[in-house]
Amino acid sequence: MIRVALFALTAMALTALTQLGGIALIIALLFKRRKTAFAASYIAVSIAALWIAPLFGRTPLPCLTGDSLKMHSPFFCVLNRQYVTPELAEVLTDYDTALQSAFPQTKTRVLDANFPFHTGFPLLPHLSHNDGRKVDLAFYYMGDQGYLPAITRSPLGYFAFEDGYSTCPGHRLTLRWDMAWLQTLWPAYKPDRPRMQMALNLLAADPRITKIFIEPHLKQSLGATSPKIRFQGCRAARHDDHIHIQL
Repeated sequence: MIRVALFALTAMALTALTQLGGIALIIALLFKRRKTAFAASYIAVSIAALWIAPLFGRTPLPCLTGDSLKMHSPFFCVLNRQYVTPELAEVLTDYDTALQSAFPQTKTRVLDANFPFHTGFPLLPHLSHNDGRKVDLAFYYMGDQGYLPAITRSPLGYFAFEDGYSTCPGHRLTLRWDMAWLQTLWPAYKPDRPRMQMALNLLAADPRITKIFIEPHLKQSLGATSPKIRFQGCRAARHDDHIHIQL
């Protein structure tokens, strides 16, 4: 009974993290060497999703190919989090082209997008990435020598927060993690102001985009004025380490 419960919990956890991991775990039950079978099954179903997802209105963003626009880390692709609707893929391509015109050689890196199947399936820990119409973009950073192409302060692009006033002091029941203990581990890069300003202006000017989430202190410091650029609320994760956009 305990083994059954552990299997069920593992399947649920894998499904929550990757959407397809639970299926691979069930397939692995058919084989004696289950760890090997699970790894092979997971790779197989993840590759199959690349071909099947477009039939259900999702398309994968580039993981290994591409240069100026692609997923920031293979980690997101291993977890099947690189899918968006064709319309959002077109928005990102158009945005990248426009940004390249203003700042050649700029590298735009995508963080969490969505799972390959089923509108309404949550992409934890996000509250809204469940329909292929939302995506997170990494900040553009600069160091002492200027712009740092495709470089973020943290390995995944998340959890390296910028200093600024919080509108949610002491807020409870929230996903707004400050992770103060982590901040000293990251390099002291700063957001590349010209690229960040251009990014927000281009995204806000696109009529297909309805909402852009970023922390209020960054909106103010970057001089952004569009009403599309707004605060995500105190119950959601901080947005001074990435830009959230949605159709």
